[in-house]
Formats: sequence, structure tokens, C-alpha cells
Amino acid sequence: MMPEQLAWSQACENNKGPILEVLRRWLPATGDVLEIGAGTGQHAIFFAQQLPGIRWQPTDRPGTLDTVAARVRLAGLANLAPPEPLDLHRWSREALGPVDAVFSANTAHIVDWAGVQALFAGVAGVLRPGGVFLLYGPFAYGGQHTAPSNARFHQTLRAQDPASGIRDVDDLRRLGEARGLILAEDVAMPANNRTLVWQLGQSRAGDTAARSTRLSR
Repeated sequence: MMPEQLAWSQACENNKGPILEVLRRWLPATGDVLEIGAGTGQHAIFFAQQLPGIRWQPTDRPGTLDTVAARVRLAGLANLAPPEPLDLHRWSREALGPVDAVFSANTAHIVDWAGVQALFAGVAGVLRPGGVFLLYGPFAYGGQHTAPSNARFHQTLRAQDPASGIRDVDDLRRLGEARGLILAEDVAMPANNRTLVWQLGQSRAGDTAARSTRLSR
């Protein structure tokens, strides 16, 4: 299959640069990253190219891996692994961890709340101590959407599946804390999106004051 025949996401192209800036701040120079919900594989290819010291492991739901698998094969990057199937409700440290970081884009508002709970439980299980979880997408705060377009998007999601929808950061914060994941940074991104950075069990020394200023929206 030729690259031009593969499914393509313009949104991935638009947000990959800003996301990379956050990844560079939080990822180690070398290590293992697990991506949940790789989709078309565009993020996986770009981040593996830009972060050569990182071994990038893309995953997605069983039965949805054809596009990302083809794109990974065409890229031929030594630090980019073939995609693995991942069912959020059935995954373990032994299968996909331990890793230094987990990255996921535009997943929390698609899966149901049980899926979000399983996501955080699984992330806490595969991360090494001090590891980070970077979650990108639209989020609400205190029950309020950050833009009218996000409110409309939320209603569209709910109309398609009442169990989906934009998640509230307050709910996610509590969910993370119950699993030892502390919200360490909340970064504004293009198109009314955010990147939430969670850290397992500890924070980076000397960064507390700087991060606290970024947690405001």
C-alpha cells in the first residue's frame, strides 16, 4: 500500500508540533513510550523520527491496526515498534510495560467512563516510578467547556453515544490521584485542546513553582 492510500488525519498534522514541544520537556532522552489509540499512526511516525532515543510502541483497539501497521512498515524506523492490539479493559504490565511514559491523544472523550477508569488503572500499572502520562484532547473545567465549539462537540459525541463526551479535569484529577498519578502540568494547545501531564508517585525536583503557574487555564 502506498502512503497516499492510507487514512489521513489533518488534525494530527496540525497538533503534532505543539505536542512534540510538551514531549520534549517531559520525556527522558532515552526510554520506552507506550501510545494508546495510535489511529492513523501519523503521531507515532513523527514522534519516533523526532525523538530517536525513544522506543515508541503504538497500540490501538483490536481490529483497527491496519493503517498504523502499514505506516510503521513504510517508515522503517528502528525505534518504532509494530503496533500491538490493546483492549483498555484487558491489559497488563507484563504485556506492555514497564515504560517510562504513556501518550494518548483524543481517547478520553471517545471511550465510556469505564474505559477512562481502565485507562488510568492500566497507565498506573505500566509506568515506572516517576513516569509520565500525557493525555491530549479537549477537556472541561468545573462543568464548563472552554469554548462554544467544545460544547457543541460534546453534544455531538453524546448524541452518537451517550456514554462518550468531553471529560472534566476535576474528575480526571481525582481518578488519577486514586491511582497515584498526580497532575503535574496542564498545557494550552491549539484549537481549544489541552495536554494534561500526570506523573506517577513523584514530581520533578525544582519544578513545582514553574508547573503550578501552568495549571491555571
